Amino acid sequence: MQSQGRIGLPSASALYIAAVLGTGVLVLPGLAADAAGPASIVAVAAVLVLSVPLAGTFAALAGRFPDAGGVATFARLALGPTAARMTGYWFFFGCGFGAPVVAVLGGEYLTSVLGLPHSWVPWLGISFFVITIGLAWIGLRVSGAVQLVLTALLVGVVLLVVVSAVPVGQRSNFEPFLPHGWAGVGLAISLFVWAFAGWEAITHWASEFKNPRRTLPLATAIAIVVVGAAYLSLQFATVAVLGTGRPSSIVPLLDLVAITLPGYGPLIVGVIAAVVVIGVLNAYMPALGNLAASLGRDGHLPRWFAKGAEAGAVPRRGLLLTAAVCLGYTALYFALGVDLKVFVLIHTSSMVAVYLVGMISAVRLLDRFTVGWWMAILSVVLTAGLVVLAGANLLIPAILAVVAVAVTIVKRLRQRAQPVSEKEPNP
Repeated sequence: MQSQGRIGLPSASALYIAAVLGTGVLVLPGLAADAAGPASIVAVAAVLVLSVPLAGTFAALAGRFPDAGGVATFARLALGPTAARMTGYWFFFGCGFGAPVVAVLGGEYLTSVLGLPHSWVPWLGISFFVITIGLAWIGLRVSGAVQLVLTALLVGVVLLVVVSAVPVGQRSNFEPFLPHGWAGVGLAISLFVWAFAGWEAITHWASEFKNPRRTLPLATAIAIVVVGAAYLSLQFATVAVLGTGRPSSIVPLLDLVAITLPGYGPLIVGVIAAVVVIGVLNAYMPALGNLAASLGRDGHLPRWFAKGAEAGAVPRRGLLLTAAVCLGYTALYFALGVDLKVFVLIHTSSMVAVYLVGMISAVRLLDRFTVGWWMAILSVVLTAGLVVLAGANLLIPAILAVVAVAVTIVKRLRQRAQPVSEKEPNP
């Protein structure tokens, strides 16, 4: 299927890298090191290996079925409307718990660097949403161009931090290698699903790509190489410099550069952190807006949100809902005062649920015995393992699944109550 979209390979690669690398560089190396010690490097490598068939399968699906609905569309084509509704709810309402994490991290880094009161964090977080929703409101051409610059800065800061860490790293920080056993590695893997999440987000942009069947696989390959190298080297640098005995911090990258680049390092990273947050939200806000519009189009949300679901349109009503959900979750985070890790795990468990349904859909949709089909088979097995690791964190996805099934039941009861001439297609 060809597309006359406006996004070429450079912008597509930039969107992928920003969506996947993103704010994980700001917090996850520190969290993973706390969870698994030096063996956190093994966790990063494991999730990277999982990402190769997963990302390849999503690229194959999006290239063949480019639609704003992304994985929800794949689920509808392969498994029916109830599975599509469930998947859409998981991504929009479940993975949406990641939005406050992104905004809060940006606020934490800026307040730490600029010496602002901590009470500024929520307001800075809101400002990030306003900026990126505004860019999405203007349209894809503007935000796609901006993404090239933001992604280049993101990759640049990772390179700077890693290179500066080489002279000050200590071999003793890698002993003992498994301080918390393999259970710690399992927790680090669950956390790092956040780091490598994002392959599915770009599927919502697929209809905007020039020749998606060609552009998507190439952009995916470029992103896998860049993201994999960045996370592996950054995790190695974090362990080598900070070790695992220090108190955990919500701004671990600042702790790292305070040692490797004293003086100007923290200021550079603080500014880049703001750029990173804008870059990540600049990839996700339009994707969520597109998803909301497609869910409205397909009857999973009120049809008022459907406007803008067509290729090339700006889903402004979907963006309004996206802003309401993201800001609502952010308010909930500050009201509850929970650990940031709680929202990270809700996000990653929702993402794992989306991945599993997406891979099952791929097995049914892709031509048998092709490369994409074999990658989908492998990914089903690997994502099923991630579901097991998610454990109790699957509570929110389970609730959303029940809601999706309940909506199906209500729609069917209403359909039965209607006269035959007024009945809608089977939901």
